[in-house]
Amino acid sequence: MTASRRPYDWAKRVIDVAVASTLLLLAAPIVVIVSIVVLTTLGRPVLFRQARPGRYGRLFLLVKFRTMRTAGEADGPASDGARLTRAGRWLRATSLDELPTLFNVLRGDMSLVGPRPLLPQYLDRYSPEQARRHAVRPGVTGLAQVRGRNGLSWESKFAYDVQYVDRRSLLLDLWILLETVHVVLRREGISAHGTATAPEFAGRTAELAGKLAGSNG
Repeated sequence: MTASRRPYDWAKRVIDVAVASTLLLLAAPIVVIVSIVVLTTLGRPVLFRQARPGRYGRLFLLVKFRTMRTAGEADGPASDGARLTRAGRWLRATSLDELPTLFNVLRGDMSLVGPRPLLPQYLDRYSPEQARRHAVRPGVTGLAQVRGRNGLSWESKFAYDVQYVDRRSLLLDLWILLETVHVVLRREGISAHGTATAPEFAGRTAELAGKLAGSNG
């Protein structure tokens, strides 16, 4: 799960801190407005915090704006789609719920560009090749996000993640950041068919079995 060091890796961290700091300053009024929207529609807590695997699989606390009712609320059904509020759907569609993750970038947990941080329970479900996605810091956006986002299969997402690890460069990062703006404006790939975001990743064996069943159907 290691990747060879490149001169750009050192520059990338400097760029991450500079850009994240600037964006947080510029977006301060938006952060206040979104905080008020979440507070009035969902109440406290305003922020969603969850452990996610970072570089080398080490866990960190991801911070985002809350978009769902908690599963324990009386009027909050268990499914993600039912718990997602109208304001939450708008925040996800515009990616404004991701603004607090810039603090994760400043802390060094994440980078502006890299494979998206997923759930800890997926760690032992990756193939050795897929696990290479953890050789670099996870990103606020990434190659998979501009190639289809949640409209992609897990297999395709991980292939793009590993491709990024192998080909990462300043030019690639700049291209991904520009493409991310286009994807957000077009609101493409926000969720997979039939889910609020994406289906659970059950592991490569289960994915291949599902494809086999589909081909025999």
